[in-house]
Amino acid sequence: MEFTNNAIFAGAVLFLISILASGVASRAGAPLLLVFLGVGMMAGREGIGGIAFESFEVAYAVGSIALAIILFDGGMRARAESSKVGLKPALSLATFGVLLTTTVVAAGLHWLLNFSWAQSFLIGAIVGSTDAAAVFSMLHAKGLQLKKRVGTTLEIESGCNDPMAVFLTLMLVEVARHDGEVKGLEVILEFLYQFGIGALLGWIGGQLLSKTISKIALTAGLYPLLAAAGGLTLFGLVTTIGASGFLAIYIAGLIVGNTEAHAANNIRRVHDGLAWLAQISLFLMLGLLVTPTTLTEYWVVGVVVALLLVFVARPLAVLVSLSPFRFPAREKLFISWVGLRGAVPIVLATFPVLGGLPDAELYFNVAFVTVLFSLIFQGWTVIPCAQWLKLKLPVENAPYYAESLEVPGSSDLTVVGYKIAENSPITKRRIDSLMAPDGIRFIAAFRGDESVHSIDDHVIEAGDSIYVISPQEKVSLVNQMLLPTDDVAELEQARYFGDFTLNGDAIIDDVADMYGGEVPSTAKQMTLSQFMGIRFRNQCVVGDRIFFGPLELVVKEVDDMGAVLKIGLRIRE
Repeated sequence: MEFTNNAIFAGAVLFLISILASGVASRAGAPLLLVFLGVGMMAGREGIGGIAFESFEVAYAVGSIALAIILFDGGMRARAESSKVGLKPALSLATFGVLLTTTVVAAGLHWLLNFSWAQSFLIGAIVGSTDAAAVFSMLHAKGLQLKKRVGTTLEIESGCNDPMAVFLTLMLVEVARHDGEVKGLEVILEFLYQFGIGALLGWIGGQLLSKTISKIALTAGLYPLLAAAGGLTLFGLVTTIGASGFLAIYIAGLIVGNTEAHAANNIRRVHDGLAWLAQISLFLMLGLLVTPTTLTEYWVVGVVVALLLVFVARPLAVLVSLSPFRFPAREKLFISWVGLRGAVPIVLATFPVLGGLPDAELYFNVAFVTVLFSLIFQGWTVIPCAQWLKLKLPVENAPYYAESLEVPGSSDLTVVGYKIAENSPITKRRIDSLMAPDGIRFIAAFRGDESVHSIDDHVIEAGDSIYVISPQEKVSLVNQMLLPTDDVAELEQARYFGDFTLNGDAIIDDVADMYGGEVPSTAKQMTLSQFMGIRFRNQCVVGDRIFFGPLELVVKEVDDMGAVLKIGLRIRE
């Protein structure tokens, strides 16, 4: 009993320290996952905590559950409408890209450090995939908003490439255990079985779970638990029959998150906390598992692997995998740099240990050094790199309150609240005089702590609180109506999009005549929207840019079909 009490106390203290330290680390720009890993290492057997944790079996079990929860949450947050610009390139990266990364790392290790081919390929497979926890954490840090094509590709890739890495690692462990014997047909059939059955059962399970959530009547607090239990049940079932549970639970999360359900917002809110719980647990445990003095014996190999991965294998995999999709060079460069490694390689490195391979410590410690390198050097530079490559979209003014409204049959309504400033464009005006777009309704007004009874004829004053119901896609229009112009935000917008705004139906030749610039003869009579559509294969996103001599044209607004509505114009000197 004393051991149990001490374990509960120690675990709670580690969680508390991790959460408090994350606030300090966030202000310093440090990757939060690195903080959790560091806290675990300091509490470990050679740290100030002196906790001796050596169970690879427990690490594998906890790691698998934590990764499943993280993938389920990541799937629920991915929007189906965004996938059309990122799904195909992400799948290319998650399959062919992982295979190419593994091969390049293996070749480098074999030729540079004279490792056997079996060892080289196993290390390459262990570090070959990006990490969902690391990517999700960094892409959502500090309100980072990337171009949709880039952000969606990275998120879907990190959610889908774990199954490929698991498949390769398990296959290579079996090859090593059976003295290099490989049966090509068996490998192909096993690949098709794991991915085919995993995807099929993930889709079926997601449909069943979303329908169950929609139909069954439960206490509000039980819906998130139903979703979690259903997702983990699916993960366990698919894994038990030898298919890819990670792929299944990610697909199930996609379906549940994109289904109109009366409890969807509650589920997402709770699962955000569950995902953080899983991330903290996972990285604390992996920090406890490692022995820092042992790392020093493998740091040279680990750094070589990290350098091969970051500067050779990942860029080459991105270049080849994305070549059919016409990504701009700056987007390929960023995707190459944000191939973050995190918990997945360390969890995969437990497979050789559990499989009883000789030199199993090599794989675990090399993977750990590689992850540390990635989190320190790549994780710390994600935001500056996005800014430098002009892939970070400018932050818009936002309401102080926003909450999705759960209405049967309508999942995209949002209640937004605004504190009216002195320089707001609607001060001194009656609410019923405001020309609100269709679908937007003013529902409440407060002056101080008192509610306004007759809202339509209320004259708005600075300091009032105004609440509006709006479809999610029109919240930006409400922001423009009610929020004052922020000089800093306006300057950031101008720096990114330029000082002028053009309509998508403007003729290119007319724009060139007015502002200068050389236009190809075949494009002169096209509209800006048509030309952008051809250039980006009718999948334009905000932030896409083209150049006509001194003119830089930047997509500023698109509709649901990807057609360009507004374009920013900058004249370069």
